[in-house]
Amino acid sequence: MIEHNDKIYVAGHRGLVGSAIVRSLKARGYTNIIGRTHHELDLTDQAAVRSFFDEENPDVVVLAAAKVGGINANNTQPAMFAYENMQIQCNVINESHKHNVKKLLFLGSTCIYPRMAPQPIPEDALLTGPLEETNEAYAIAKISGLEMCKFYKRQYGDNYISCMPTNLYGPYDNYDLSGSHVMPAMIRKFHEAKVNNAPQVELWGTGTPLREFLYVDDMADACVFLLENYDGEQHVNIGTGKEVTIRELAEIVKSAVGYEGEIYWNKDMPDGTPRKLTDVTKLHGLGWTHKVELEEGVRLAYEWFKENVDQARM
Repeated sequence: MIEHNDKIYVAGHRGLVGSAIVRSLKARGYTNIIGRTHHELDLTDQAAVRSFFDEENPDVVVLAAAKVGGINANNTQPAMFAYENMQIQCNVINESHKHNVKKLLFLGSTCIYPRMAPQPIPEDALLTGPLEETNEAYAIAKISGLEMCKFYKRQYGDNYISCMPTNLYGPYDNYDLSGSHVMPAMIRKFHEAKVNNAPQVELWGTGTPLREFLYVDDMADACVFLLENYDGEQHVNIGTGKEVTIRELAEIVKSAVGYEGEIYWNKDMPDGTPRKLTDVTKLHGLGWTHKVELEEGVRLAYEWFKENVDQARM
């Protein structure tokens, strides 16, 4: 059981996921939370990670740091997505073991599941078929991380758990169009088109793929809930169990931004996985469900973007 005075290291504490987990931990009364920026600690550097653990000796670790990006970034940098994420995971998980960390939460991604997995996707669909080619390198790295947690639990009895969040969005997202995911890319494109009075916004693909979206503060709440209540070997999906088409999402974002121009769907660009909905039966059975619905979440995300456009990752 984690305690409110435990020293909790959140790796990636300034990112979309990590910053939300820090907010959730503080809201639940955890006061001893530590983090390091990439400039302060390069998690791909084994010696640096070892020195950090020697110095800080955390009680609990949340591994939310990763090299992430959308279809374009994954397609053009597969070697770096595989290498950097595996390095981060190996270093943090192994040093957590060596320093007797009492609980570790590893955050994966639903892209670990096969391209044609059954829908909604249950946890046991893992490793049952080929991966989606457009994010294969990232998926393989994340699979290796969650399997490592399982193996450390089996061999050493370490209390390492894993969760698989669906598509996330919200404060501190990445709005760089060369590497962002679909939600922040749409928010930025519609916002800039509105500001510049552009008559049209171009979006990739056909708009037909189905996607599930979870507001990042809901995800963080679920992560803290699992830290407090779950010790199982199998990873746990985190999502809403609800889905929309990319075309429907575009209309929701367009409305939230207040853009009145047209949408051009560039069908020469890739769609990615046709459908990716998580089966959240396990999480619901443990006693957690999401609170923020999509329309409200998009509104909140856009409000944050407008207020922080000068410091957002662009």
